[in-house]
Amino acid sequence: MSSRQQFVATLEALLAADDRLFLILGDIGVFGFRNAFARHPGRVLNIGILEQATVSFAAGLAAEGFIPVFHSIAPFVVERALEQLKVDFCYQQLPIKLVSVGASFDYASLGCTHHCPEDVAVLLALPGMQVVTPGNPREFDLLFRASYANASPTYYRLAERSHSLPLPVEFGRATVVRQGKAATVVAVGPMLEPLLQAAEGFDLTILYYATVAPFDRDTLAAMASGPVICLEPFYQGTLAGEIAAALGARTFRLVHHGVPREFLTKYGKIGEHEQACGLDAAGVRRCLQEALRG
Repeated sequence: MSSRQQFVATLEALLAADDRLFLILGDIGVFGFRNAFARHPGRVLNIGILEQATVSFAAGLAAEGFIPVFHSIAPFVVERALEQLKVDFCYQQLPIKLVSVGASFDYASLGCTHHCPEDVAVLLALPGMQVVTPGNPREFDLLFRASYANASPTYYRLAERSHSLPLPVEFGRATVVRQGKAATVVAVGPMLEPLLQAAEGFDLTILYYATVAPFDRDTLAAMASGPVICLEPFYQGTLAGEIAAALGARTFRLVHHGVPREFLTKYGKIGEHEQACGLDAAGVRRCLQEALRG
């Protein structure tokens, strides 16, 4: 089951169990949610490519005690409707659950209009915004169920890539995958899989983050040793502030490895973009080697 399929299954179950939920689509997922449209015709809506109006409409639902879930492609959720997210939800302290697909470059061949490696950095600038980066379908189900009814705006970043570990993830908490002495690796969401493939022979502490806001500073502060290497499936350096805050006055070396902060102007498949950006297993291994070489 893909993360998108899990999203459908999770929402169908919760729509049946919780009358407060409204699912609003931005002209994607309509076929996938065909059963939900039939079963809940008043609470499953396809408003189309009107993202700013959709988010403001969702704010009205939230103000009346409902829980709106808005689903579209990452740049249309985050960038096109940013002002509405800021003013209608974060400023008003209203809940919305944003479920995106496509970031960073899952719509690989469609280019800049559908790429969005900046989504997490943009949303972290909004006070009160929570950000969840599940690494596989199971984690989305666990984390969405744990957080959908909280009072905060929350962004769930679905990815085509996933890892295979059945980790005991908790909302807002890091998971200790491995303990070592040479370096500490912060792996976010789908970056865990190439890390596990690349880490053979390295004595690493691996901390896995499926939630990046709120960021679990305590676990990082308690576990960090050696250089800290942050593997991010979005723009590299996005989590620099959180890592620095977690480690306080300590002197440490921080290495960021993520999507380069430049436009991707070549077209291809997801794997080709990952290879070009050094986000495949070979690229991650080179990063580890260079970081440990000092």
